[in-house]
Amino acid sequence: MNYRHSLTFKPYWWEAASAEAAGGEIPVPTQCDVAIVGSGFTGLSAALTLARAGRDVVIFERGRSGFGASTRNGGQIGSGNQKFRIKTLIALRGRRKAEEMLREGTRMLDHIAALIETEKIDCHFRRCGRFRAAIRPEHYEAMAADMRDLKEIAGVQSFMVPKSEQASEIGSDVFFGGSVLPNDASLHPGLYHAGLMLRVMEAGGRVIDHTAVVHIEPASGSFRVRTGRGETIARNVIVASNGYTDGLVPELGRRIVPVGSGLIATDEIPEDLYNRLLPKNRVYGNTNRVFSYFRGAPNARRIIWGGREGRFAASASPAAFRHLAADMLRVFPDLKDVPVTHAWDGRIGYTYDEVPHIGQTAFGIHYALGYCGTGVSRATYFGNKIALQMLGSAEGHTAFDDLAFPPFPAHPIARRAVPFVEAWYRVRDTMNF
Repeated sequence: MNYRHSLTFKPYWWEAASAEAAGGEIPVPTQCDVAIVGSGFTGLSAALTLARAGRDVVIFERGRSGFGASTRNGGQIGSGNQKFRIKTLIALRGRRKAEEMLREGTRMLDHIAALIETEKIDCHFRRCGRFRAAIRPEHYEAMAADMRDLKEIAGVQSFMVPKSEQASEIGSDVFFGGSVLPNDASLHPGLYHAGLMLRVMEAGGRVIDHTAVVHIEPASGSFRVRTGRGETIARNVIVASNGYTDGLVPELGRRIVPVGSGLIATDEIPEDLYNRLLPKNRVYGNTNRVFSYFRGAPNARRIIWGGREGRFAASASPAAFRHLAADMLRVFPDLKDVPVTHAWDGRIGYTYDEVPHIGQTAFGIHYALGYCGTGVSRATYFGNKIALQMLGSAEGHTAFDDLAFPPFPAHPIARRAVPFVEAWYRVRDTMNF
């Protein structure tokens, strides 16, 4: 894989929607109805719901608005059903709760589709379907059984594609067939974020960049929210920081471990080759423990390829992303002469039980976070729901409200262990055990 001489270390999505400051010069108000920590999809979705309900909403962002994972992801949209096999989820949660969670996952996907249409956000949203490729023959059989269970318990439609027919889905011989979820979707995350933020500001919400919240404390039935540029008294607070959650609210900090995710984008690919590699132009993934996910860029013949962060992630250098290029070439060796033009990373917010969580802390701070790598639809949906809960609306109920939110045992060790666990999973993927 060639790297373009001037490899750009920033998200490809920023070419169309740069994450420029939204309101770094806006003064911190002395008071507001709701202060939101984080300007990603969760925070913006919550702000839009609250502002439309007449609340005075201020979003505080420690960097530039959209600087985090909301404009750094792959733009793949699913229902969030990919983390557990159905039988595993039933064993963990019981059949009734598993069904509630899975069916709500499909509503998350429908919610973001309806929001984009209603708000007229031009972000290349498309129900393209997802092809998940089996790395080994036994993965194909297990996936087929899981798809049958998913249809039975949640009514989700899918179909299997055997290896003999997989050229109709992907131009690669390394897989052993796969499954297709035809209702999964894709969008341009940069344009989606920009469009959502514009709607928030049109509704009267304020987004204040480069204004980190450094302390939150109860104050006579409200909250004192202190930033580096002043403080505000807010009746309510929402923490919507997901993979960028730190020790601001210790109760939440112990429950999130950030996991790095890296992505690369190729240069333009010849049309005939592109069409052969991605004939249905879906979103794609595979069944490895350290899995890859990829797709075509909207309105361009480029491939966006993502996976876990590399061992040199702290440095903006080709070495930090070389493993992604190697993974891509194993699947698509015909791309060996196509340069990589962009490389970037972001943080995924992982929970101990690998499900997202929504609710309030012991001190009454609202939160919605922990999307475990499937955050585009989940974050949008949970942002809306936590806002509705704050408004006292029955429509704010979710199947996730009553789930215990366990902390990570030995949280500091868990954070440091992430790269070692990934390395071990890669060994297991390679050695097939």
